[in-house]
Amino acid sequence: MIEVQDFRAMGEALGDAGAVLRTNAASAGLNAAVPTCPGWSVADLVAHTGQVHRWAADRLEHRPERPEAEVLAEAALVPDLLGWLDDGLVDLLNVLATTPADAEGEFFLPGAPAMRDAWLRRMVHETSVHALDAMAARLGREVAASEVWLAPGLAADGVDEFLTGFWVRDAPLRATPTRRVRMDATDAGRSWLLSIAGDRAAVTRVGADEPADATVSGTARELYLGVWNRGGGATSTDPGWWDAWRAHVRVL
Repeated sequence: MIEVQDFRAMGEALGDAGAVLRTNAASAGLNAAVPTCPGWSVADLVAHTGQVHRWAADRLEHRPERPEAEVLAEAALVPDLLGWLDDGLVDLLNVLATTPADAEGEFFLPGAPAMRDAWLRRMVHETSVHALDAMAARLGREVAASEVWLAPGLAADGVDEFLTGFWVRDAPLRATPTRRVRMDATDAGRSWLLSIAGDRAAVTRVGADEPADATVSGTARELYLGVWNRGGGATSTDPGWWDAWRAHVRVL
């Protein structure tokens, strides 16, 4: 089980990420290309994020879920897409604020906390990653770690969510024989050991002295950019393995 983050702080982080996304999307323009999401425009990015916000609110409220295609079609027709994004985020924040901490319900990633906190955590990093995409659209390049607004602890939490949730679930990298790779967030005191054996993968939270076949190290912001495949900065003792990550591991 993960370390549950402070609910109020995570709510503020979700609001901050939404503001970064909106500001950069407006500055870049809805027709701008998104370098970190090949084939997407900023309009696609905003519509996707707004759809995910609505999906999460529906799951938390146990509402009937609207098909993704229906929500995206709605987004394509609204006269103010950024206003539509705002409306979905406000609704999500209101739903989170009124959901009891012990509310029951399903969540789709392994090793998650209780439903409310799991969805809040997921929406913080969903929105933060897509805010980085909006920044990349404005800048015309990947975002540098020095430009990331996330505090080291929150960035490390996003690394943890990716590794223990998405990566373990999908594990697109394979290794024979077993390979052990440790990732170190050097400014946050967090490390993870990735064990890859054929098509099986596991992640364990460890200390920075845990033996491994290779290491990937960087600040928490650098690792955040790296594991979500949004930028560079982290370095590996096995550059080929890290290059393979960049080529094969991606969540949109």
